[in-house]
Amino acid sequence: MSENLIIFNAKVVTPLGFSARKGKEMAELQILENATVEVVDGTITYVGPNRGEIRDGYYHHFWHYNARGKCLLPGFVDSHTHFVFGGERAEEFSWRLKGESYMSIMQRGGGIASTVEATRKLSFIYLRSRAEGLLRKMTSMGITTVEGKSGYGLNRETELLQLKVMRSLNNDECTRVDIVPTFLGAHALPSEYKDRPDDYIDFLIRELLPVIQRDSLAEFCDVFCEEGVFSVEQSRRLLTAARDYGLLPKLHADEIVSLGGAELAAELGAVSADHLLHASDAGIEAMARKGVVATLLPLTAFALKEPYARGRDMIDAGCAVALATDLNPGSCFSGSIPLTFALACIHMRFTVEEAITALTLNGAAALNRADSIGSIEVGKKGDFVVLDSDDYNILPYYVGMNCVNTTIKSGVLYPSV
Repeated sequence: MSENLIIFNAKVVTPLGFSARKGKEMAELQILENATVEVVDGTITYVGPNRGEIRDGYYHHFWHYNARGKCLLPGFVDSHTHFVFGGERAEEFSWRLKGESYMSIMQRGGGIASTVEATRKLSFIYLRSRAEGLLRKMTSMGITTVEGKSGYGLNRETELLQLKVMRSLNNDECTRVDIVPTFLGAHALPSEYKDRPDDYIDFLIRELLPVIQRDSLAEFCDVFCEEGVFSVEQSRRLLTAARDYGLLPKLHADEIVSLGGAELAAELGAVSADHLLHASDAGIEAMARKGVVATLLPLTAFALKEPYARGRDMIDAGCAVALATDLNPGSCFSGSIPLTFALACIHMRFTVEEAITALTLNGAAALNRADSIGSIEVGKKGDFVVLDSDDYNILPYYVGMNCVNTTIKSGVLYPSV
């Protein structure tokens, strides 16, 4: 669903470009006061000064939106989430508060395995309804494009079910957000393959990749490349095979230990490497050199009480850095864009301008969509966020509080209140 829309009296705040912004470029925003933006059939056709003919017949078939001087930003892109799942893990959260580690909880049967057990029991309708509810909460905070991962099935039936839920939501005209599906069958080792990770990788390659390609169920293949989960070599084998099936590579990399995931992402030319709390200097340099988007997830570090990824160092090294929420039922049951902004600026030393680029254009690049979303430019989708202020510095200043007035998706307005 799309509309013809004219937005006038807006303060346009946007990065520019059709690819990721790297290093110092991330701080460069175009700011236009008293601007007009036109959207025709969901696509931006004009960005510039308010036009004198605003009241004549040209705009008769347009919806009119007076921004009243408030900031108009590109729609936020949440490029790393796990929003299709069953069950909750509040008890495990309390265990962590008492000192248990993420890996120790996994080893006692909690963590991902707990969500897998719950998700395998659920129907398509229940999974879809729950996921749709989460999406609505996310769009109220300005998200217009979201990535969703499978990975809570770890078997043929439920992995495909998660991807089909995402496809169904994406095809529903009432859905306020574009969904980018990622296959994360290598999220953990299921009990059926205990102590046989190589056999499980073989299973994913043999049984799932051909079906995903045939039915166009995913665009990316991700893997949890981590000590005690999947090795660098196992990750390389899966992602190489996935690429042969037309899926672009992504990695959960160097989240818990420095294993070489960032280096593998650079070697494979991955679209993004995510988490990166323990990425090495060599890995950061390799990602910058090869153009891998470093997707950082400060909400997860916050929830796990772990050190934050070295976002400032990555930007200074010339990386393209994105920010995302990592919404999931275990390590980070939060899709809070406001808190993501605050943590990035307060604890990871992003400037506000860099954080805006990270959650718009670079998030789009992490989903291979920088040519169509992520900035306010002619030819891109009419996806916007209207803030409650004419000062974009409100984004981290409103710590954990939503400052989005209206989300606009393909020219359709969705007020946040």
